[in-house]
Amino acid sequence: MAAQGDDPQGLISGINITPFVDVTLVLMIIFIVTAKVVVTPAVPLDLPKSTRASKVQVVFSVIVPVRGPTLVNGERVVDDAALVRAAKAALADHPELRAVIHADGGVKHRRVLKTLDLLRDAGISRVAFAALPEGDGAR
Repeated sequence: MAAQGDDPQGLISGINITPFVDVTLVLMIIFIVTAKVVVTPAVPLDLPKSTRASKVQVVFSVIVPVRGPTLVNGERVVDDAALVRAAKAALADHPELRAVIHADGGVKHRRVLKTLDLLRDAGISRVAFAALPEGDGAR
């Protein structure tokens, strides 16, 4: 296809800036992504200690998937006794321990109740269920 205009040989006599814009946008995206990853404090601080500062809450996370074993803090537990042992050990280290059960929507109610009973047997009384608000990909 020949270019229209005064050039009889069909040569394009303009500069195509599309590749330049493409490269510029890719570089800009790379800089934006890496800028959020690299976070360095501008001023090093030595924060003072306080007797009234709130302590960091430790959460005992239990994931109950539809298929596969139950996970405690991201690691598989082989059986119910292992879950109770892990819960008791975590409770011994952190007396104010809270447990959060992340149960898949397709898990049978019986399995979730059994997990709840195992946590109570271990002595954990503060238990919450993780959920997404509607519109955030929840089923």
